[in-house]
Amino acid sequence: MIQIEIDEGSGFCFGVTTAIKKAEEELAQGKTLYCLGDIVHNGMECERLRQMGLITINHDDLRQLHDVKVLLRAHGEPPETYELARKNNIEIIDATCPVVLQLQKRIKTQYNTLRDLPRGEGSIVIFGKKGHAEVLGLVGQTQSTAIVIENFDEVKKLDFSHDIFLYSQTTKSLDEFHRIIDYIQSHIAPGAVFKSFDTICRNVANRMPNISQFATKHDLILFVCGRKSSNGKVLFNECLRVNPNTRLIENPNEIQKEWLDGIQTVGICGATSTPRWLMEQCRDAIMAMQ
Repeated sequence: MIQIEIDEGSGFCFGVTTAIKKAEEELAQGKTLYCLGDIVHNGMECERLRQMGLITINHDDLRQLHDVKVLLRAHGEPPETYELARKNNIEIIDATCPVVLQLQKRIKTQYNTLRDLPRGEGSIVIFGKKGHAEVLGLVGQTQSTAIVIENFDEVKKLDFSHDIFLYSQTTKSLDEFHRIIDYIQSHIAPGAVFKSFDTICRNVANRMPNISQFATKHDLILFVCGRKSSNGKVLFNECLRVNPNTRLIENPNEIQKEWLDGIQTVGICGATSTPRWLMEQCRDAIMAMQ
């Protein structure tokens, strides 16, 4: 009989839990509720909420709506979204994660400080995934002037002759962020200022050593995660690094029986956007295969 363990540290983070709770409360009252973008980067959870009545929209849809309720998910939004909602008499239910909200405020304050200086005096740099909802919200605090770098290699393209103020998307890799800091520190021009702000969410960062330890304990790791999840990619790669027999799946239907050949223990884990019920479904699917 194969032993199966679900990682206790995996599952929704605080920000996602809050956003889903707010959506469920509204929908329980039978009210029409729109959500700007997928409430969480997990197709199965999005489908569950869709069946409860949640209507997912994009920014083009938002421009056409008036006099409705719209939920902003944990990733946050740029100032233009709030302005549009005000113009269209849209009631915002703001489920922006408090960690992201704090980061937006810090970047906006930094931008306002730099704006008062002569042109070219400094750059706000954000270590994050280009086009990601959270990053768009952060860049929006700077009137789209912030520079986004996705990985360590892109740091080499920065202009080191001016001041650099470095921030990070909340779900990026802490190790890579520190490599970027070290590189900028060793290349910044004499007289130029470099400041870095560690804005990576510890709820995510602390999962790295924990999930790494979990992955070493089992013959097979099933990492359950929506393929659009940034945080999921980081955690999956960490599992894969310590246990090459790690598989990324979105749902129980993707589990292949032959993966279980010769396997004694299976570990099931996931991202901050992975619901507990989905990991349990994967466990039940394996049990049914035995």
